[in-house]
Amino acid sequence: MIAQILLDVVLPIFVLIGLGALMQRAFRLDLYTLAKINFYYITPAVVFLSMYHSEMSPALLGNVTLFYALYVLLLYVVSTIVSRRMKFNRGMKAAFTNSLILDNSGNYGLPINQLAFRGDPLAASLQALIMTFQSLVTFTYGVMSVQRAKTGGTLKAALIGFLKMPVPYALVLGLVFHVFRVPLPEFASKPLGYISDSMVSVALLTLGAQIVKYPLRLDRLDVYISVILRLLIGPAIGLLLIFLLGLKGVPAQALLIASGMPTGVNSTILAEEYDNEPDFASQTVLISTLLNIVTITALISLAKYVG
Repeated sequence: MIAQILLDVVLPIFVLIGLGALMQRAFRLDLYTLAKINFYYITPAVVFLSMYHSEMSPALLGNVTLFYALYVLLLYVVSTIVSRRMKFNRGMKAAFTNSLILDNSGNYGLPINQLAFRGDPLAASLQALIMTFQSLVTFTYGVMSVQRAKTGGTLKAALIGFLKMPVPYALVLGLVFHVFRVPLPEFASKPLGYISDSMVSVALLTLGAQIVKYPLRLDRLDVYISVILRLLIGPAIGLLLIFLLGLKGVPAQALLIASGMPTGVNSTILAEEYDNEPDFASQTVLISTLLNIVTITALISLAKYVG
């Protein structure tokens, strides 16, 4: 089973990431443009269609929301305890916490979900919802924590940044169209479908190009602590919450896999934007993504026995 998951799900993901890395080395791709294509063009289409075709009940929506809120809260508590024990300064504490709670649920998590669940609409809508919640956390707490550490930024500025993102609007619009059974005309559904179909290849190419820009270093203890917490303690918390909330079947499996994503590239973008521990942030993204080959394979195997 593990070998099959590795060959059918994980290896295709890392082949595409590797191709993105090779293309970045060869051609120095425009990462800013690639990120904008993913964020403003592909991801909103994927989120809209995922919610439009969703099979999620209101009760399940509430449970997923509660799951994610508790998941982030518990990771924050873990981060606070470790930061105090390690005597991190204010800037390092912000970077360390972001490395735990800002995961790669978008351009990595969505492709993993698609391959692991073979495009199951319910699983896809769950991952799209998690990604939207992740965007909310990134552009509120994530931005604000780094701003406060460096410049004393405000919640208002962070919220304005969040409201400029297209993903939340795509999610709400998809849900509205789903609830009221609004038919999509052919001239809208076809383009959305074509855009959505490009997600796996373009998102992973972008991820490969993004992570290869950082040189690999193996000499930072704080990076290893972050990676262990992100890849092992994160899924353990996810599994505990799944049992406590009584989640079963595909929702339980999808949420368990979603809880094991590597550190998100957004943590590095924030660190670079505010010059707040950029080396630490880049190393956690790179090393957690590489080690995720092992941990995500194990999680997908375990998920089959959950619920």
